[in-house]
Formats: sequence, structure tokens, C-alpha cells
Amino acid sequence: MKRTHLPLNGLRVLDAAARHLSFTRAADELAVTPAAVGQQIRALEDTLGTVLFRRAAKGLELTPEGEAGLDALRAGFLNFEESVRAMQAGQSSKSLTIAAPRDFTARWLAPRLAAYGQTDPEIRFLLIAADDPIDFTEANLDLAIRFAADAGENEGVRLAEGRFVTVAPPQSKNATPIAWPGCPGEDGDAMVRVADAGLAIDAAIQGLGTACVPELLAERDIAAGTVGRIGDVIESERSYWLMAPLPQWRQKKVKALVAALTA
Repeated sequence: MKRTHLPLNGLRVLDAAARHLSFTRAADELAVTPAAVGQQIRALEDTLGTVLFRRAAKGLELTPEGEAGLDALRAGFLNFEESVRAMQAGQSSKSLTIAAPRDFTARWLAPRLAAYGQTDPEIRFLLIAADDPIDFTEANLDLAIRFAADAGENEGVRLAEGRFVTVAPPQSKNATPIAWPGCPGEDGDAMVRVADAGLAIDAAIQGLGTACVPELLAERDIAAGTVGRIGDVIESERSYWLMAPLPQWRQKKVKALVAALTA
């Protein structure tokens, strides 16, 4: 059903003028001039084809036509306010839905979310394993992490420089490269192939070869000494990005999490 076009600005001015029975006091409430209030009322009267106010000796009065619509008008504004509160409820929620590659969640994101969750017992996370493409609308996401050159059409912040490192266990003698989709210089004759960079690191730890992986993904294992760096760092345009469309990016809960993850 096609809805009638509603002159919402005029109706808002009508509500204020009817409560105050004064264009001047209505103008003060609405932060406009009395002349602007008068213009809005006249335009509304032209649209509705009826007179809403009349001047009397004691001041401004509502006509019967103007008074007849006030209860429904004010109920409508209350419904509008309830609608706005309902739409904003997600911003006051402390539940965050996050999409990220599975290996990134396991090796980098999960421990940081655990630490962040300890700051507030009401925080809840829904983690979705996702690679490209990411559909924020379909998945109802608050935030996503992508391994990409930039944030694309979304708002975003890069978590680290784009750098690949080759890792292997200390004293390992197996120099066979472990292949995974997207690894630099993937060797078509690789003995071991795995699904992602995280599994490549696991395979290297088990002595199956060397893994060339994003530095950010390997930093925990390097720090723990389970693997060490081999050879030179490879610079890359791609890196891990926190990102979301502007409405989600502006949410207080998303801003707080982004600040924590990039601190």
C-alpha cells in the first residue's frame, strides 16, 4: 500500500505550537525563529486545506479542526520515538557479531577477545568463520576482519604492516615449502598443501616443511619459540584489516572493541 506523503516538519511544528499556544515559545523549543514557525504552519494549512490556528483576544487558539488531530498526532510521535529506540537498541547491546578467517580467529583474535571480555562480564561475542566476500547485511555483522589491500568501500583500520615471514621449528632440516591458497610464490610441486596459513604454521611445527605466512599470524608462535624466522621478510600490499560499513563503524560498542584491538 502506497503511503501518503506526510509533512513531518510541519506536524512537528504544529505539536509544539499547540502545546505552547505561542509561535514564539514554539520557536524557542525548536531552535528556529517565530517567522519560521508561522511559515511552517501556513504551509501545513495549505497542504491540509484547513485552518489550524486563529488569533483571539487572549492570544493564539486552536481551531476545532486543529484540535481534532492532536491526540493521534502525539500518539504517532510517541510511536516514532519507540521505533527509534528499537532501532538503536543494538547500539546499547553488548553483543558483537564478528566475521574473520578461521586461522586468524584461532591465532590472533580469540585471545584478545578473551582479554577484552574480562573488562565487562556482559560482553558477548558471536564469531563467524568467513572469508571473501563478506555480506554485512545478510550476516548481521558488527565487524569483520579481512586479509586485503584495503578496507574497500567500508570504514576500516589496518592491524599491521603487510609482511610475510617464512617459519620453521628450530634446528629443522626440512626446507620443503608448505603451500596454502594465497601464499607468496606458491610452489606447484609442494609436498604438503593445506587450507590456510594457520594450518601451514601447524604443519611447519610438526616438521613437514617451512611455511611462508603473514607475520601477524605467526607472531605468537615465534614469541613462544615453537618456530623461528628463516630468510628475509616479504613485503605485501595485503594485510589484516578491521572493517565495517559506516553505520556499524559508528556504534559505540564497535568503536570500543576497535580501540582495544588496536591499542
